[in-house]
Amino acid sequence: MSDSLLKTLNRYGSQRRPFLFVINFDLSEWEVLPLDRLPTTIRYSLGDEELRTHPYAIRSISPPSFELYREKFERVLEEIRRGNTYLLNLTLPTPVTLDASLEEIFSMANARYKLYYRGRFVSFSPEGFVSIRGRRIATYPMKGTIDAAMPGARERILADPKELAEHTMVVDLLRNDLNLVAEGVALRRFRYVEKIRAGSKELLQVSSEIDGILPENWRERLGEILLPLLPAGSVTGTPKRKTVELIRKIEGYDRGFFTGVWGVFDGENLDSAVLIRYIEKGGDGYRFKSGGGITLDSDCRQEYDELLDKVYIP
Repeated sequence: MSDSLLKTLNRYGSQRRPFLFVINFDLSEWEVLPLDRLPTTIRYSLGDEELRTHPYAIRSISPPSFELYREKFERVLEEIRRGNTYLLNLTLPTPVTLDASLEEIFSMANARYKLYYRGRFVSFSPEGFVSIRGRRIATYPMKGTIDAAMPGARERILADPKELAEHTMVVDLLRNDLNLVAEGVALRRFRYVEKIRAGSKELLQVSSEIDGILPENWRERLGEILLPLLPAGSVTGTPKRKTVELIRKIEGYDRGFFTGVWGVFDGENLDSAVLIRYIEKGGDGYRFKSGGGITLDSDCRQEYDELLDKVYIP
């Protein structure tokens, strides 16, 4: 855990000074900036926006081969059989060519949580991390996606035993995480379904709601509240510490800010999101990073198809 990051979050929280924070997957890189000093190279949006149409900005994709994915998938299953993990979020980068800049994609994308960061990446995420209102802290893990156009899509995904098991494991993990920092932690809603736009089609996404009560002085301890919850359980797996070790070994690439978190403290309350639906600019072009949770009951072809289905601009 970064002691410097913890102290910075505590200081701004104690001052009730509004700020934005961005933290990468392994906490090795982060930035905390007062909102009144936010540069024009950082843009953000929190909350639902009016849906609008836009030209499709991904010109082409060069997906990882199914053979490469299957090799990593089989390594995950072997670790599950050994009892080292029960759920692991396996991700890979997909090189893409774009018809728009990252900043233009930020402007055109329809998403609940959007961040454009210093020309390095853009994220248009449907998934919140934690929200804090008053003393109530809540998290809304998303696990389970299906094409909304499929016949009986809602009933199909809710009845799928693999999806149920994966979602239940993530809910248990995040409930345990909240218990580290809050009292009275409870599951308020289990597996509710929302519709999200995915490029030219719509998806159904399954979520749950978990909440708890923070101490009165949580703003003065903001770093101590946030950092024990990282990295986000929905994009790692369970048990978290061992699964993160396996992710580094099996994926074989640097996630960077992908699957990290970002958020805004307005001086009283906090809202934040998981950095998914993510396009990154590198020296060799653009990469769209995506993935999904793997359990013992997962089907390799279906999981590979889900990784590619998530390469879109909403």
